[in-house]
Amino acid sequence: MGSILSIKMMENNKIALEVVVDYDEATQLKGQMQNIYVFSEYNSLFKAGISQRGKNEATKYFLIPKELRKNLKFNGNVSCQRMDTKTKIAFIYLVEKNEFKPRKNKNRD
Repeated sequence: MGSILSIKMMENNKIALEVVVDYDEATQLKGQMQNIYVFSEYNSLFKAGISQRGKNEATKYFLIPKELRKNLKFNGNVSCQRMDTKTKIAFIYLVEKNEFKPRKNKNRD
């Protein structure tokens, strides 16, 4: 886990953050310096669950809370990454906005 050391207002509605994180977390960025997201575990307001199905419960499903399902389109691209800390595992899913592609009706000509 990290913390913000300083905040500086920039032009063009930007804010510069000076952040300190554990070495292990920094290496999980794999050298990426663009498109970095900052979030806090304390902003997680909704309880979620994991469902297990199949033989020996081998398939796991992350359940999306009802409060967060509004305007979600499930036909777009989704990517996921796992981030390990000393005490927690974070699974981060990125769902493309406005990428709804209606399914083609196979019964039509």
